[in-house]
Amino acid sequence: MFFIKIAAVYSSFESPLQTINHPLLAARKIQLTIKRDDLIHPQISGNKWRKLKFNLAAMQQLGKSELLTFGGAFSNHIHASAAAGKLFGFTTHGIIRGPELDSENPTLRYAKQCGMNLHPVDRVTYRLRHDQNYLAELQHQFPNAYILPEGGTNSAALLGCKELAESLPPADYIICPTGSGGTLAGLIEGASQSTTVLGVAVLKQAEYLITDIKQLSNRAKQQQNWQLLCDFHDGGYGKFSANLWQFCQAFNHQHDIPLEPIYSGKMMYALWQLIEQGFFAPHTHIIAIHTGGLQGLDGLRYRNLID
Repeated sequence: MFFIKIAAVYSSFESPLQTINHPLLAARKIQLTIKRDDLIHPQISGNKWRKLKFNLAAMQQLGKSELLTFGGAFSNHIHASAAAGKLFGFTTHGIIRGPELDSENPTLRYAKQCGMNLHPVDRVTYRLRHDQNYLAELQHQFPNAYILPEGGTNSAALLGCKELAESLPPADYIICPTGSGGTLAGLIEGASQSTTVLGVAVLKQAEYLITDIKQLSNRAKQQQNWQLLCDFHDGGYGKFSANLWQFCQAFNHQHDIPLEPIYSGKMMYALWQLIEQGFFAPHTHIIAIHTGGLQGLDGLRYRNLID
């Protein structure tokens, strides 16, 4: 079935590590390496592939032939799930926070081109996406579907992010952007206890994620070698300042690493501020996870939020 195809495509592929050279890093005696998970695949990249990988295996084991998931109109997860369905040959359904679909939206247009069936719902209904009765109704309506939560975060997703952590060379810190908490939880599961794992929350008032992460990861409950940084959201989810976007553009120009200002760009901007503030001791080695999501730049341009 399709997972054999997945294994053939990805069994020997690993995204590269890129060392960053910069006067600030030299002055602070910091070694910074970026894990370029944005290069895993043009459409199914970063943490979205890491989360999908073991969920698709579970989907096959359960004998399901369709994937049903949830997302907003500009969702990286919807984009990646649709691309996976097209690439590996299974039917996809997207429950989209509506109530209406914008046919010109680049994310939704791409998902539709990949063959995803888009099902817009009003915001009241969308809030039921974790409700067991609503999920049971969807399972009844789509009996052949494997239902995957918004953002792809569940126990199977953690296995992919744990695998990522286990593949990394030794480091003092691993840092990643944090939205739903799944990537951070998986990294905590896979990282050495001598490594501190930092998550940069990309949304306001994200302290509640600490509880969610502990529910996802037993090691997060038991260990103290991780931290969720909640002061670098730059206005909240999907929001960013002119300074943040200028940083993303300059970073791309200097290091040939594209960043979007919603996830990985927000993380890198936070990391730069922490380095400037002396948060890290000299001779510290940091690995930053580029979680992809570059398709989101098209959505920002579509809404005239960037040039």
